[in-house]
Amino acid sequence: MDTQALNFWLNNLAVIAFAITAVLAVNEKDDIDIFAVVVLGSITAVGGGTLRDLIVGVPVFWLPDAIDIRLAVLASACVFIARPFFRSAKVYVLMLYLDALGAALFAIQGTIKIWGLGLTIPILPLVFGVMSAIGGGIIRDVLVGRKTLLMSSELYIIPVLLGCASMVAIFKFFPEHILAGEILCSAQIFIFRACAIHWNLSVPNFMVLRSKK
Repeated sequence: MDTQALNFWLNNLAVIAFAITAVLAVNEKDDIDIFAVVVLGSITAVGGGTLRDLIVGVPVFWLPDAIDIRLAVLASACVFIARPFFRSAKVYVLMLYLDALGAALFAIQGTIKIWGLGLTIPILPLVFGVMSAIGGGIIRDVLVGRKTLLMSSELYIIPVLLGCASMVAIFKFFPEHILAGEILCSAQIFIFRACAIHWNLSVPNFMVLRSKK
Protein backbone atom coordinates (compact mmCIF):
# COMPACT_ATOMS: atom_id res chain seq x y z
CA MET A 1 0.00 0.00 0.00
CA ASP A 2 1.44 3.39 -0.99
CA THR A 3 1.39 6.54 1.14
CA GLN A 4 -1.60 8.07 -0.65
CA ALA A 5 -3.79 5.00 -0.15
CA LEU A 6 -2.73 4.69 3.48
CA ASN A 7 -3.55 8.34 4.13
CA PHE A 8 -6.98 7.92 2.54
CA TRP A 9 -8.00 5.03 4.78
CA LEU A 10 -6.47 6.51 7.91
CA ASN A 11 -8.28 9.79 7.29
CA ASN A 12 -11.62 8.00 6.88
CA LEU A 13 -11.07 6.07 10.10
CA ALA A 14 -10.22 9.26 11.99
CA VAL A 15 -13.36 11.00 10.70
CA ILE A 16 -15.55 8.12 11.89
CA ALA A 17 -13.81 8.05 15.28
CA PHE A 18 -14.31 11.77 15.92
CA ALA A 19 -17.95 11.71 14.79
CA ILE A 20 -18.74 8.84 17.17
CA THR A 21 -17.06 10.40 20.21
CA ALA A 22 -18.73 13.74 19.48
CA VAL A 23 -22.16 12.15 19.80
CA LEU A 24 -21.15 10.37 23.00
CA ALA A 25 -20.10 13.72 24.47
CA VAL A 26 -23.72 14.85 24.50
CA ASN A 27 -25.37 14.55 27.90
CA GLU A 28 -28.11 11.91 27.93
CA LYS A 29 -30.40 14.38 29.71
CA ASP A 30 -30.16 16.91 26.88
CA ASP A 31 -33.18 16.95 24.61
CA ILE A 32 -31.37 16.72 21.30
CA ASP A 33 -32.64 15.31 18.03
CA ILE A 34 -30.87 13.36 15.33
CA PHE A 35 -30.38 16.43 13.16
CA ALA A 36 -28.46 18.23 15.91
CA VAL A 37 -26.43 15.11 16.59
CA VAL A 38 -25.45 14.77 12.94
CA VAL A 39 -24.42 18.44 12.78
CA LEU A 40 -22.35 18.08 15.95
CA GLY A 41 -20.68 14.90 14.78
CA SER A 42 -19.85 16.36 11.37
CA ILE A 43 -18.43 19.58 12.77
CA THR A 44 -16.26 17.63 15.21
CA ALA A 45 -15.04 15.20 12.57
CA VAL A 46 -13.87 17.84 10.08
CA GLY A 47 -13.54 20.97 12.23
CA GLY A 48 -9.81 20.84 12.98
CA GLY A 49 -8.77 20.04 9.42
CA THR A 50 -11.14 22.66 8.03
CA LEU A 51 -9.67 25.40 10.25
CA ARG A 52 -6.17 24.31 9.22
CA ASP A 53 -6.93 24.45 5.50
CA LEU A 54 -8.73 27.80 5.72
CA ILE A 55 -5.83 29.37 7.61
CA VAL A 56 -3.16 28.20 5.18
CA GLY A 57 -5.36 29.02 2.17
CA VAL A 58 -5.70 25.63 0.50
CA PRO A 59 -8.86 23.78 -0.64
CA VAL A 60 -10.67 22.29 2.33
CA PHE A 61 -9.72 18.62 2.59
CA TRP A 62 -13.26 17.21 2.43
CA LEU A 63 -14.04 18.89 -0.89
CA PRO A 64 -15.10 18.15 -3.62
CA ASP A 65 -16.50 14.62 -3.03
CA ALA A 66 -17.46 15.28 0.63
CA ILE A 67 -16.80 11.65 1.54
CA ASP A 68 -15.64 12.76 4.99
CA ILE A 69 -18.94 14.56 5.61
CA ARG A 70 -20.90 11.53 4.43
CA LEU A 71 -18.95 9.23 6.74
CA ALA A 72 -19.42 11.62 9.66
CA VAL A 73 -23.16 11.88 9.05
CA LEU A 74 -23.54 8.11 8.80
CA ALA A 75 -21.46 7.43 11.92
CA SER A 76 -23.28 10.10 13.95
CA ALA A 77 -26.70 8.82 12.94
CA CYS A 78 -25.77 5.22 13.76
CA VAL A 79 -24.58 6.18 17.24
CA PHE A 80 -27.72 8.23 17.86
CA ILE A 81 -29.94 5.31 16.89
CA ALA A 82 -27.93 2.79 18.95
CA ARG A 83 -27.25 5.05 21.95
CA PRO A 84 -27.92 2.41 24.65
CA PHE A 85 -25.27 0.15 23.12
CA PHE A 86 -22.64 2.85 22.72
CA ARG A 87 -23.23 4.23 26.24
CA SER A 88 -22.62 0.91 27.97
CA ALA A 89 -19.50 1.08 30.14
CA LYS A 90 -17.28 -1.26 28.12
CA VAL A 91 -18.24 0.19 24.76
CA TYR A 92 -17.80 3.76 26.04
CA VAL A 93 -14.25 3.01 27.17
CA LEU A 94 -13.58 1.45 23.78
CA MET A 95 -14.79 4.69 22.18
CA LEU A 96 -12.24 6.64 24.24
CA TYR A 97 -9.51 4.54 22.66
CA LEU A 98 -11.09 5.11 19.26
CA ASP A 99 -10.96 8.86 19.93
CA ALA A 100 -7.27 8.50 20.79
CA LEU A 101 -6.70 6.75 17.48
CA GLY A 102 -8.56 9.51 15.63
CA ALA A 103 -6.47 12.19 17.31
CA ALA A 104 -3.27 10.35 16.42
CA LEU A 105 -4.24 9.94 12.78
CA PHE A 106 -5.44 13.52 12.29
CA ALA A 107 -2.38 14.97 14.03
CA ILE A 108 0.12 13.18 11.82
CA GLN A 109 -1.96 13.76 8.69
CA GLY A 110 -2.05 17.48 9.48
CA THR A 111 1.69 17.61 10.11
CA ILE A 112 2.42 15.84 6.83
CA LYS A 113 0.10 18.13 4.87
CA ILE A 114 1.66 21.32 6.23
CA TRP A 115 5.17 20.04 5.55
CA GLY A 116 4.14 19.07 2.04
CA LEU A 117 2.93 22.62 1.40
CA GLY A 118 6.49 23.85 1.97
CA LEU A 119 5.78 25.31 5.42
CA THR A 120 8.81 23.61 6.94
CA ILE A 121 9.61 25.97 9.79
CA PRO A 122 9.23 23.35 12.56
CA ILE A 123 6.72 25.33 14.64
CA LEU A 124 4.20 25.43 11.78
CA PRO A 125 3.76 21.67 11.25
CA LEU A 126 3.55 21.32 15.05
CA VAL A 127 0.86 23.97 15.46
CA PHE A 128 -1.25 22.77 12.57
CA GLY A 129 -0.78 19.12 13.47
CA VAL A 130 -2.14 19.79 16.95
CA MET A 131 -4.93 21.93 15.48
CA SER A 132 -5.92 19.09 13.15
CA ALA A 133 -6.20 16.74 16.12
CA ILE A 134 -7.96 18.89 18.71
CA GLY A 135 -9.70 21.64 16.71
CA GLY A 136 -12.86 19.64 16.17
CA GLY A 137 -12.88 18.49 19.79
CA ILE A 138 -12.66 22.06 21.05
CA ILE A 139 -15.58 23.09 18.84
CA ARG A 140 -17.50 20.06 20.15
CA ASP A 141 -16.84 20.95 23.78
CA VAL A 142 -17.93 24.56 23.25
CA LEU A 143 -21.15 23.48 21.56
CA VAL A 144 -22.11 20.95 24.27
CA GLY A 145 -21.02 23.21 27.13
CA ARG A 146 -18.09 21.15 28.41
CA LYS A 147 -14.67 22.29 29.61
CA THR A 148 -12.46 22.36 26.51
CA LEU A 149 -9.33 20.27 26.08
CA LEU A 150 -7.19 23.41 26.41
CA MET A 151 -8.64 24.12 29.86
CA SER A 152 -8.52 20.53 31.08
CA SER A 153 -5.84 18.59 32.96
CA GLU A 154 -6.57 15.59 30.74
CA LEU A 155 -3.41 14.15 29.20
CA TYR A 156 -4.45 14.70 25.59
CA ILE A 157 -2.56 17.54 23.95
CA ILE A 158 0.90 16.52 25.17
CA PRO A 159 0.87 13.10 23.42
CA VAL A 160 -0.33 14.79 20.23
CA LEU A 161 2.38 17.46 20.41
CA LEU A 162 5.16 14.92 21.01
CA GLY A 163 3.98 12.77 18.13
CA CYS A 164 3.92 15.74 15.76
CA ALA A 165 7.41 16.70 16.91
CA SER A 166 8.62 13.18 16.13
CA MET A 167 7.11 13.41 12.64
CA VAL A 168 8.87 16.73 12.02
CA ALA A 169 12.15 15.14 13.13
CA ILE A 170 11.65 12.31 10.64
CA PHE A 171 11.02 14.81 7.84
CA LYS A 172 14.24 16.67 8.70
CA PHE A 173 16.58 13.77 9.38
CA PHE A 174 15.06 10.64 7.80
CA PRO A 175 13.06 11.83 4.76
CA GLU A 176 13.50 8.48 3.06
CA HIS A 177 11.38 6.81 5.78
CA ILE A 178 8.25 8.98 5.68
CA LEU A 179 5.78 6.08 5.42
CA ALA A 180 7.32 4.19 8.32
CA GLY A 181 7.55 7.42 10.27
CA GLU A 182 3.88 8.15 9.70
CA ILE A 183 2.91 4.78 11.13
CA LEU A 184 5.31 4.97 14.07
CA CYS A 185 4.39 8.54 15.04
CA SER A 186 0.68 7.75 14.88
CA ALA A 187 1.34 4.73 17.07
CA GLN A 188 3.36 6.89 19.47
CA ILE A 189 0.46 9.26 20.02
CA PHE A 190 -2.08 6.47 20.33
CA ILE A 191 -0.03 4.43 22.82
CA PHE A 192 0.75 7.49 24.98
CA ARG A 193 -2.91 8.51 25.00
CA ALA A 194 -4.06 4.92 25.60
CA CYS A 195 -1.81 4.70 28.64
CA ALA A 196 -3.33 7.95 29.95
CA ILE A 197 -6.82 6.46 29.52
CA HIS A 198 -5.95 3.12 31.08
CA TRP A 199 -4.18 4.53 34.15
CA ASN A 200 -6.24 7.73 34.34
CA LEU A 201 -3.15 9.91 33.97
CA SER A 202 -3.37 13.69 33.86
CA VAL A 203 -1.11 16.73 33.85
CA PRO A 204 -0.58 18.54 37.19
CA ASN A 205 -3.42 20.91 38.00
CA PHE A 206 -2.32 24.56 38.30
CA MET A 207 -4.45 25.23 41.37
CA VAL A 208 -3.11 22.12 43.11
CA LEU A 209 0.46 23.23 42.48
CA ARG A 210 -0.29 26.69 43.89
CA SER A 211 -1.85 25.23 47.02
CA LYS A 212 1.32 23.22 47.74
CA LYS A 213 3.51 26.32 47.80
